[in-house]
Amino acid sequence: MGRKYHIKKGDTVYIISGESRGQQGRVLDLQSREGKAIVEGANMVARHTKPSAKHTQGGIIRKEAPINVSNLMLVDPSTGKPTRVGRRLNENNKLVRYSKKTGEEIK
Repeated sequence: MGRKYHIKKGDTVYIISGESRGQQGRVLDLQSREGKAIVEGANMVARHTKPSAKHTQGGIIRKEAPINVSNLMLVDPSTGKPTRVGRRLNENNKLVRYSKKTGEEIK
């Protein structure tokens, strides 16, 4: 079992450091055990592959590499800007994420 993070699969995130700094993208996969996430269109690497059933041609394939979760900030859905994330109980006593910038609940 991995840790709980401020981002989830499907969230839009802003990359705050690294080669892909300044880019935004959707989280395709969260590897909670390693503390990394794969962000759509960011941190692209070239993978040299042999011909196989999946890639009959083989050759160089560009794909996303994992980025450390600490280098990602959640983009606030209401403002479209990066924000820090907090957790609090809502009126149904359910733990929800909220934007520290606007105070709004993040769905």
